[in-house]
Amino acid sequence: MRGDIVIAGVGHTAHGKLPDRSTTSMNVEACRKALADAGVEKGMVDGLFVKYPTSQHRSMYGQIVAEALGIQPRIGGVWDQGGATNISMISFAAMAIEQGQCEVALVTIADNPRTGTRQAYERAWGEDDVYGWFGTPAGYAMIARRHMEEFGTTHEQLGAIAVAARRHGANNPDAQLRKPLTLEEYAVSRPVVEPLRRDDCCLISDGGAAVVVMSAERARSLKVDAAVPILGFGQGQTSWEVAQRPSLTETAAAVSGRTAFEMAGLAPKDIQVAQLYDCFTITPLMTLEDYGFCAKGEGGRFVEDGAIEIGGALPVNTSGGLLSETGMPGMQLVIEGVRQIRGTSTNQVPGATTSLVSNQGGIMHTHSTLILGA
Repeated sequence: MRGDIVIAGVGHTAHGKLPDRSTTSMNVEACRKALADAGVEKGMVDGLFVKYPTSQHRSMYGQIVAEALGIQPRIGGVWDQGGATNISMISFAAMAIEQGQCEVALVTIADNPRTGTRQAYERAWGEDDVYGWFGTPAGYAMIARRHMEEFGTTHEQLGAIAVAARRHGANNPDAQLRKPLTLEEYAVSRPVVEPLRRDDCCLISDGGAAVVVMSAERARSLKVDAAVPILGFGQGQTSWEVAQRPSLTETAAAVSGRTAFEMAGLAPKDIQVAQLYDCFTITPLMTLEDYGFCAKGEGGRFVEDGAIEIGGALPVNTSGGLLSETGMPGMQLVIEGVRQIRGTSTNQVPGATTSLVSNQGGIMHTHSTLILGA
């Protein structure tokens, strides 16, 4: 399948606080923009893959979105792997297209935890309340603390990830938070759950985003101007709750990344820019390790001294990621990956021909990987 399926169009709403916007309306807006970007009429869409909204889950939500779009897809529905859902849905769409189950698919996400309810982020996960853990940050704090104890990872190394994301986001006109951050400012930001500080934690955002997926052959026949080939994808699932895992410093990114690299026929050394899920700073650090960009335990040293900033060895989250562009879980990273291959990013990596994107769900429960190429 390598290169046989493409992302033909991308679209998104504004990011941040969008009062009085339903998740349905944001999905429709994002899909409309993605179709316009691809130059495709909605009547051609026969696949619809929708991420469930964490702030307001509704039964048959995929059908609600289809009705609002005015389409009747052959295949579709709602998927839930947390933040890993977006890339997973793109891979499901790609496989459906490859097998002739649909020809043109919309993959879309919208949520409004900023102005709706953020209960999904505040409640205990599983039986976490038994350990006194409430809210999403608690589990990540335990993982970060274990990584620090096991490998000597420092606050300053986590801060380097926050500084890079905020520097990139400050140059992105669509970013929710356009304020650069220094390591000194990071060091005095308030603690949330030790060892995580405020600037280790992603934004809470309303918004929607969508992509159009089709075969490369169909894109050529439709004369799509800027279709981006999908070279590889993969998934991995830890599944167990944090307290039940045999190791807190290994993630399903290892399985997901290996699958994607094998499919693409590439290795980490071939990747020129990466968009890594950064719900908390510890997440991209461990993802870099598990993808093989560095050895286990060396992620902290890998991100130091501007190595993941524009001009560094591996620019990461060039639109600002979840820490600066939008906390909306994951599709914005795919869109920035597409922009990098198209050469249209506001923080363009010169000559980028390979772009890796990671998505991660829950408290490192699920992982999905996408590799795009020119």
